[in-house]
Amino acid sequence: MPRSPYDRIDRSILEHLQRNGRMANVDLAEAVRLSPSSCLRRTKTLEADGIISGYRAELDRDRVGLGLTAFVALTVEQHSRATSRLIEEALIAIPAVVACHVVSGEADFLVEVAVPDLAAYEVVLLDEILAIGPVRDARSTFAIRTVVNRGPLPVDHWPSRR
Repeated sequence: MPRSPYDRIDRSILEHLQRNGRMANVDLAEAVRLSPSSCLRRTKTLEADGIISGYRAELDRDRVGLGLTAFVALTVEQHSRATSRLIEEALIAIPAVVACHVVSGEADFLVEVAVPDLAAYEVVLLDEILAIGPVRDARSTFAIRTVVNRGPLPVDHWPSRR
C-alpha cells in the first residue's frame, strides 16, 4: 500500500532540521525513530520536492557589522508583470536587501535591508533603491530591537497533500 505524500514522520524531520540543519542523519533518524537509510531517503525526498529549499548558517547581524535593519515600503508606478520583474531583479542585485515581499495595501513591496549604519542606509536608499525607475515612493521603518528572527516555520498543520 503506497504511503500518503507526507506524514507525521516527515513533519518531525522538518521540525528537527529547522532547529539544527547540521544534525547528522544518524542522530536525526534516532530522533524521529527511523532507520538511518529510511530517514535519509525521506529527507532526500523532502529536498527533491522543494519542501526543504536549502541549508545555511544564521549570522548575528551586530557581530558581522550590520547593526541597522530597515524595512522599506515601496510604491511603484506602472503596475504590470514587466514592472514587477524589473523591480524584483533590481532588488535582488542589491546585497543589502535581505528579504523582499510583494504586499497588498498602501505599498507594493516590503523590503528588508541590513546595513552597518544610517550613512550606509542612505547610500542604499538614494543610490540603489530609489534609482529603480518605476519606484515612486519609499517609506522607511527602522528596527529598534529584534524579538524573533527566522524561527522555525510551524508545520503542525501537516501531513499535507500535494
